[in-house]
Amino acid sequence: MAGPSSRMLALLSLLQVHREWTGDELAGRLTVSPRTLRRDVDRLRELGYRIDSVRGPAGGYRLAAGSDLPPLLFDDDQAVAIALALAVAPASGADIAESAVRALATVRQVMPDRLRQRVDLVDAVVGSSGPRVDPDVLVAVSEAVHRREVLRFGYGERDTPHRVEPHAVVARLGRWYLLAWDPEHEDWRTYRVDRIAPRMRTRLPFAPRPVPGGDAAAFVSARFKGSDHEDAWPCRGTVSLSAADAARTVPFLPEDAVLADPVDDRRRLTLGSWSWDGLAGAVAGLTVPFVVEGPGELRAAVDALASRLRRSFRD
Repeated sequence: MAGPSSRMLALLSLLQVHREWTGDELAGRLTVSPRTLRRDVDRLRELGYRIDSVRGPAGGYRLAAGSDLPPLLFDDDQAVAIALALAVAPASGADIAESAVRALATVRQVMPDRLRQRVDLVDAVVGSSGPRVDPDVLVAVSEAVHRREVLRFGYGERDTPHRVEPHAVVARLGRWYLLAWDPEHEDWRTYRVDRIAPRMRTRLPFAPRPVPGGDAAAFVSARFKGSDHEDAWPCRGTVSLSAADAARTVPFLPEDAVLADPVDDRRRLTLGSWSWDGLAGAVAGLTVPFVVEGPGELRAAVDALASRLRRSFRD
C-alpha cells in the first residue's frame, strides 16, 4: 500500500479526470479499504478541496467546482503535455503568444526538476506568420456555438453584416474558421474568424442541424477542396514519370499525393485538384517530363493547357 501522501495525490488525480466515482471503484483503484478511502477524502476536504458525496446504492464521490481553487494536481504526462501545448500555442493562429509565454513560465516554475528538464529539451521555433485571431472574438464565437445562439457579426474589410446559425469552430493549418448555417442562402458557409467582428448577442436560440458527414473538421476541409461532402478532391488523375524525375519532385508534392513504387524504372503519381484545369496546371508545375495515364478528363485538360501555352508563345 502506498503512503498516505502519495495515496492522497493519486486519489485527487482520479477525482480530477473523472466526473464521478463510486466508493468501490475508488477503493479498488487505490487498493485500500472503504474506511481508508473515507479518511483520505476527509483529509483532502481539510486542505480545501470540495469533494461531494454522491448518494446511491454504492455511494460515491466527485470533485466539485468552487470559487476558491485549491492547487491543481497534474501527473508527469499531463504536466509535460500542458507545457508543450503552451510552447506551440502561438502557431495556433490565436493572438495569445504573450499570454502563453507567461503561462508557460508559471507552469515551468512549479515543475519538479525532472519534468522541467524534459520540457526544456523541446526547443521549438514556432512560426507566427498569417493572420492572428483576437482571443475575445474567438471566445465570443465559440460561446455562440456552445449556446446554440444565432450570431450577428460584420465580416471583412467592408464589415458586411451577417446573421447565421453557428455550429462549430474549426482550427485548420494555423487559421480558425466558423462553420455556420446561413438561413438567408439556405446553405452551409465557412467564415474566417480573424475577419469576424461580433455584434451584440441576439439571445435567439436555434435548433442545430446535422453537419454533412457528421464531422465538422472534415466538412470544412472538403469545402476547401471544392467538394460538398467527401473530404477528397473532386478531380483526381494519374501520370507516370521516370524514377529519377519522380525522386526530384518528392519534396514539392502535396501531402495527399500518392507516388507508387517503381516499375520498370517508372513511377505512377496520383494527384488531386478542385478542377481538371487546375490538376493539369499542377502536373505541369512539376517541371519534369510526364505521361498522362488517365482519366480522359485529365488528358483533355493537359491538351488544352498545352494549346493555350503554344498560342501564348506565338502571340
